[in-house]
Amino acid sequence: MAAMEKTGKLWGGRFTGDTDPVMEKFNASIGFDNRMWKADIEGSKAYVKAICKVGLVTEEEKDMISHGLTQVADEWEKGQFTIKPGDEDIHTANERRLKEFIGPVAGKLHTGRSRNDQCATDMRLWLRDSIEYMYPMVKNLINVLVQRARQEVDVLMPGYTHMQRAQPIRWSHWLLSHGWALQRDAQRLKELQARVNVMPLGGGALAGNPFNVNREVLAHELKFGSPSPNSLDGTSGRDFVAEFLFWASMTMIHLSKVSEDLILYSSKEFSFVKLADAYSTGSSLMPQKKNADSLELIRGKTGRVFGKCSGFLMTLKGLPSTYNKDLQEDKEAMFDAYDTLTGVLQVATGVISTLTIFPETMRTALSPDMLSTDLAYYLVRKGIPFREAHGFSGECVALAEQKNCSLVDLTLEDLQTINPLFEEDVVHVFDYENSVEQYSSSGGTSKQCVLTQASQLEMWITSH
Repeated sequence: MAAMEKTGKLWGGRFTGDTDPVMEKFNASIGFDNRMWKADIEGSKAYVKAICKVGLVTEEEKDMISHGLTQVADEWEKGQFTIKPGDEDIHTANERRLKEFIGPVAGKLHTGRSRNDQCATDMRLWLRDSIEYMYPMVKNLINVLVQRARQEVDVLMPGYTHMQRAQPIRWSHWLLSHGWALQRDAQRLKELQARVNVMPLGGGALAGNPFNVNREVLAHELKFGSPSPNSLDGTSGRDFVAEFLFWASMTMIHLSKVSEDLILYSSKEFSFVKLADAYSTGSSLMPQKKNADSLELIRGKTGRVFGKCSGFLMTLKGLPSTYNKDLQEDKEAMFDAYDTLTGVLQVATGVISTLTIFPETMRTALSPDMLSTDLAYYLVRKGIPFREAHGFSGECVALAEQKNCSLVDLTLEDLQTINPLFEEDVVHVFDYENSVEQYSSSGGTSKQCVLTQASQLEMWITSH
């Protein structure tokens, strides 16, 4: 009796006793890795062609196996595939069902192949396709930020450091700051895809393939950039998963930062923005409440994604070379990060695109003390070294506090008691439009700089 028939396991020949049912459940991954069914069948179809070329199966057997795999795929596609108790993982389940369709010839499919290289290949195929799905989502969110920045370029608001009002900026400048962060995330995702697109198949359990399978042709068949250059590394390497988890964590951190700002800006204390009802909830007790739960969930799920990343890195840290069962932890982390990000990106895009802003409230929040640096710059333009000019500006602030008035209410005579270089044109300093327009070097908050940034991001979106 064949090994698989005795135990129902792909690895059963050496074992005579039954597996403890608790261990059976503990060991199984079919509950989460079944979502790789398509990648598993795709890899198997390519592999049967490869072993046919070296004479391990006949043309007729290859066609039988390929047709059988199509039948298995059809069941998955229609939601008709039945997972059975002995289906330890997606690889076992598909091979078991293939055998039920075409008989013993199904056993030839696994010749020279291990679940080690099969699993690593399936994961890379799945993640490669998933990146293709996620990448446009990131670009779409960037585009929403850019389009709002163009439409609302004349809106001024306070810029903050240390959560204190610092200098006037354009609302669009704030929007684009997050657009640029997400652009880096998009770049990292595309760069990661190239490292994901390396094929472990043909690496066997660890030592390679003994049947002279042409891995370059196999890689081409599966649209991989290349086969993995070392079978030990190819079957056990999971840095592509760790890198994806880091990417997801970094992207979530950027989105959490956006969320934190907007949560503050939507509070009564700020009242700069209002979320659409579609992305808000109410209170079960207080009828007046409108909560930014969409943004709070994004902020909260950032910890979840980072937890997956740090947890998996700790799993990798303790492993010796080649495959170890600890690596079964890779899939749930990868799937969860993917599911979280795809949801978050869509929600964030919806929030930003439907957000209502209150330009007058933003402008009212500007205060003359935010122009203290501009007073220093005024003196710098008169030839005073900045360190000295900074001190004179500080004296102006102190004098205003002493007189219990605003900085803008100091008279020319008041200013000239601090430095005689203050002249009547100092009045132009106390103009918020003039303030933002002076930052005209690239990357600044002047109108032209902001519109240039928007154009740069639009060009990047179009070219990628």
